[in-house]
Amino acid sequence: MKKTLGCIRKADHDFSLIEPGDRIAVGVSGGKDSLLLLHALSLYRKFTHKDFTLYAVTVDMGLGNVDFSAVASLCASLEIPWTLKDTQIGQIIFDYRKEKNPCALCAKMRRAVLSNTCADLGYNKLALGHHREDAIETLLLSLFYEGRFHTFHPKTLLSRTGITVIRPLVYLPESHVRHMEKVLSLPVVKSPCPVNGLTKREDMSLLISRMKALFPDAPDRFLHALQHEPYDLWQKDNSPSPADHDL
Repeated sequence: MKKTLGCIRKADHDFSLIEPGDRIAVGVSGGKDSLLLLHALSLYRKFTHKDFTLYAVTVDMGLGNVDFSAVASLCASLEIPWTLKDTQIGQIIFDYRKEKNPCALCAKMRRAVLSNTCADLGYNKLALGHHREDAIETLLLSLFYEGRFHTFHPKTLLSRTGITVIRPLVYLPESHVRHMEKVLSLPVVKSPCPVNGLTKREDMSLLISRMKALFPDAPDRFLHALQHEPYDLWQKDNSPSPADHDL
């Protein structure tokens, strides 16, 4: 957990993710990333000098009877309130729209539900569990399918709701997330998504693995490029948070 908390502290320092008095809702899908983030933030608030509140929110995609009882139990053990939001996102994407490439729309709809829930509950920030490889995969997807050099920012203002999205795990390698999943015996909920493991993002994950075989420090090089000119996609805390005008 020391490495996880160290990466959170660095991201917090670099991008001013958490301020005293923040009310932070954590998007908890039931996957290893979000469960680790919730567990780590519960520890982070104990040793940091910042006083902030945590709340866990899970979005049910409506893709069958998914059992989130283990997530509820984890939240209870961490003394973090939890709510489950029922949606029909799965039916909209796969049954009505029959999306061939559903991931982008799915992420947008889930983020909209989470940000609206934040606003309804009076929380000012939404924490998501994206790790280092998630950022790099998004970068490669943007490069190969859009022809631009772009990825999500560790801190983003959602202009429609006024909620700020933070990603405290952006410096943490996915391999360490897997390690902590075993160490903490995190109650991972299997994804009910019918295209899980069959997406373009999975292709990017395999590409990163191949690059790491040739260049072991490739992920660190990607992060270095994100933070330095001429790209400067990840501005530090002396710059205003970029806004997402789609939500």
